[in-house]
Amino acid sequence: MTGIRYWSRFIALSLIALYCFAGIPAESYGRKEAMEKRKKLRPPELLTLLIKPHAGGDYLLGMYEVEKGESDKSLRRFKLWQEWPYELKVHTESVRCNHETPLRVKRDSIAIYVRRLNPGGEITQFNREDHLVWWAACFPEMAGVDPATLGNKARALGYSTNLIENQEILKLP
Repeated sequence: MTGIRYWSRFIALSLIALYCFAGIPAESYGRKEAMEKRKKLRPPELLTLLIKPHAGGDYLLGMYEVEKGESDKSLRRFKLWQEWPYELKVHTESVRCNHETPLRVKRDSIAIYVRRLNPGGEITQFNREDHLVWWAACFPEMAGVDPATLGNKARALGYSTNLIENQEILKLP
């Protein structure tokens, strides 16, 4: 009987401790130190596209290792760096910079997303990141510039600004 009481108390105290400590803010566990370490991990050639406030710190969107396609010079392949105060994701993505079918190809664990873009067209909260990424990969000097202000630049580069934007989702098995 004594053994059962001991384990019952042990489990009860463990659950109470778990409940009490689960609510402690991440700062007490060294969030600031983790964020500083993550900053040191950033590649030196990281091109910053966007920094915006996020719960507990800043969200940073950047890219690095931009490479032109060998057979198709309008293709760009790159690493996309997405950094939140609590998480870091690095993806390999690609864009096509040609005038007929400018697009971004993005992938996650469930699908591949092919997004056809309209450089210089209307920018919304849903396509802003796509355009930030596209402009930075195709025209690095435009990295970080608000894509809503690049209509004249797009027309000067020969983009119609009248293309229809859409997305194709290819589900992964």
